[in-house]
Amino acid sequence: MNAVPQPSSATLSAAPGTARFTVDPAFTVSPVDPRLFGSFVEHLGRCVYTGIHEPGHPAADEAGLRTDVLGLIRELGVTVIRYPGGNFVSGHRWEDGTGPVAERPRRLDLAWRSTESNRFGIGEFMDFVRKAGSTPMMALNLGTRGVADALALQEYANHPAGTELSDRRAAHGDTEPYGIRLWCLGNEMDGPWQTGHKTADEYGRLAAETARAMRQLDPDVELVACGSSSQEMETFAAWEATVLAHCHDLVDHISLHAYYQERDGDRDSFLASAVDTESFIENVVATCDHVAARLKSDKRITLSFDEWNVWYQDGSAPTLSGEGKPEDWAEAPRLLEDNYSVTDAVVFGSLLIALLRHADRVKVACLAQLVNVIAPIATEPGGPAWRQTTFHPFAQASRYGRGTVLDVRVDGPRHTTRRFGEVDLLHATAVRDEETGAVTLFAVNRHQHDALPLEVTLRALGLGEVVEHGVLADADPDARNTLADPDRVTPHAASGTTFTDGVLRATLEPLSWNVIRLA
Repeated sequence: MNAVPQPSSATLSAAPGTARFTVDPAFTVSPVDPRLFGSFVEHLGRCVYTGIHEPGHPAADEAGLRTDVLGLIRELGVTVIRYPGGNFVSGHRWEDGTGPVAERPRRLDLAWRSTESNRFGIGEFMDFVRKAGSTPMMALNLGTRGVADALALQEYANHPAGTELSDRRAAHGDTEPYGIRLWCLGNEMDGPWQTGHKTADEYGRLAAETARAMRQLDPDVELVACGSSSQEMETFAAWEATVLAHCHDLVDHISLHAYYQERDGDRDSFLASAVDTESFIENVVATCDHVAARLKSDKRITLSFDEWNVWYQDGSAPTLSGEGKPEDWAEAPRLLEDNYSVTDAVVFGSLLIALLRHADRVKVACLAQLVNVIAPIATEPGGPAWRQTTFHPFAQASRYGRGTVLDVRVDGPRHTTRRFGEVDLLHATAVRDEETGAVTLFAVNRHQHDALPLEVTLRALGLGEVVEHGVLADADPDARNTLADPDRVTPHAASGTTFTDGVLRATLEPLSWNVIRLA
């Protein structure tokens, strides 16, 4: 095996040439499933309590939901919300979060060494989802529970009436069924950290039996089997192959989870994180298709990338409050409250581009998480809510990334990174709105210091003008939005972008996320 070439100062300082690509309506990837723009609410830290739910807050509604946060979630454009975990779900008893709030038990949460009050449960979650303009994705506890519990929750949630469980839901105030269609069969069951961790054979059989039973109750449920917690897991690919050998024809999707951070000052590799994301997707697809071939099955498993984000798991990032690690068994402590920089937001945008570039197989994706915990929305108890830097790429992608992804093949300058070797400086995709014919280009310039000239040929698309070229970048790559300065980093308009004779010409600022809209 050849050694990965190390970057030289000359490699990284040379001014880049022009990056080019051509898009044509005849060459497409896939229509975008709107659920690509999902997120995740876990009972972890302050995501739920003082995040989305804070009775007594000046902006709280009659249910205790923060209306300022609901407004930001609607602005973000979140289409599906995964709940209640995450690692939390593997020790969770769903019935604890039902019935009169004053009678709900307090429990220890082993996953995050916190105390769970259960003041917010499935009924409150469904109310929240409706008010947020989203749809639910419910995770099942296959760590400490199993088939019977999954069926009980499914019946409680979805059966109209006339049984003990459906009538119990009605007695709790929800006479209409919740209609939850999308279910996760556990969470990260490959991980030794998971309560109730299992081998691939153990989990594959349990997933199959749970899926078979749930389809007896409702043949049309949509089910996600647990894939690997990252591509770096020692069991990666073998886990997927074994699990799917048990449940391939009983499930619809398999999950992927991935988080990224800058390590050892290697910012160029961090900016190229989406190289790993795309490799992860392609390797899981290859494994799924291999299993289908072995089983002689015509079914095509698609992917649920239901945890992804920038997350400084070593605690090296600044936090929203600057506070240290809380005491064990605290209630709704400040945990994982990373305060994101411009650089983080550019990487985050590149991860969104990776998901869109694989929209043919990625049908569900959930940004982890939604509020306070490694999140695009931050809040203070009793105080304001504001947008982190990562809010902006997600909101723009959700708003303008609906339609059909066009095939983009970049021809342009590359540079060498320590982790990934040679990578393109331009990471890009294009989405066409089939109703209006408008096209949106999403593009990241990975170069830290130099602008990148861009030339895109769009003659076959019948477009007339550039509507907007928005940029997220800053002279300070470590600039962040904070409680004291919540709008320090916001998108701004680019200058000098032209569109003549079907060719777009633009200059992408160094280390930038770009949204270029044409009509």
